[in-house]
Amino acid sequence: MTTMQETPISPELLEILRCPVAVQSDQFGEDPGRLELIHNCWLVCADTNMKYPIRDGIPVMLIEEGERWKDTPVDQLPVPPPAA
Repeated sequence: MTTMQETPISPELLEILRCPVAVQSDQFGEDPGRLELIHNCWLVCADTNMKYPIRDGIPVMLIEEGERWKDTPVDQLPVPPPAA
C-alpha cells in the first residue's frame, strides 16, 4: 500500500502567498511574487529568485531567509530545510 506525500501547505494558501520582495517592487508586472512549491518544502519566487523554506508546515516568509538561499540552485536546496 502506498500513500501520497501530503502537501505541506494548502493549494489555497499557495495561491495567495507572495514573495515580500517582489510585491514591494513595480518591476514584476500585475501579479508579482507568485511562488512555486519545490521539493515539497521550499517556496521559490521566479521574479526575485528568493527561496523560502517551509519548516514544520509553516512557510518562513522572512526577507532575510529568502536572501540566505537566493544564490543556491533549486537542485541544491537542502531537503528538509535546516533549522533556522
